[in-house]
Amino acid sequence: MSNIHYRHRKFNTRDTYPTQKLNNDLCQVVCANGTMVFVRGQVGQDIDNFESIADQSAYAQADQAMQNVNQLLEEVGASLEHICRIQVFITDRKYRDDVYQAIGKWLKGIYPVSTGLIVQGLARPEWVMEIEATAVIPGPE
Repeated sequence: MSNIHYRHRKFNTRDTYPTQKLNNDLCQVVCANGTMVFVRGQVGQDIDNFESIADQSAYAQADQAMQNVNQLLEEVGASLEHICRIQVFITDRKYRDDVYQAIGKWLKGIYPVSTGLIVQGLARPEWVMEIEATAVIPGPE
């Protein structure tokens, strides 16, 4: 994977958002030069079958989103320990504690930099949080 941008789990938005008139080619993860890993925003939805758990708590949605982040990182040869930065989007301040409790469980001892934002909404109204992650796979020592 070195010296190229590898795009993992490609998809088109016409398939993932069939009720909308979208036609964008995207992917879940981009690995840049084999070391930088950019994970698309993850929500309370299973990335394999697209089943949403949005009717569950903010904690459950955040926990599912972190399961997705972990799975995607592993699929490209990275791990949670490689995460350097996260961005967390929450639709209401009241969800903050639950969301960060779930995220904290997954990132205990990792210490990434973090930006948290309260946003007006996400792609689907039932989603209350979304998380992006950037990781760096260490090179040979």
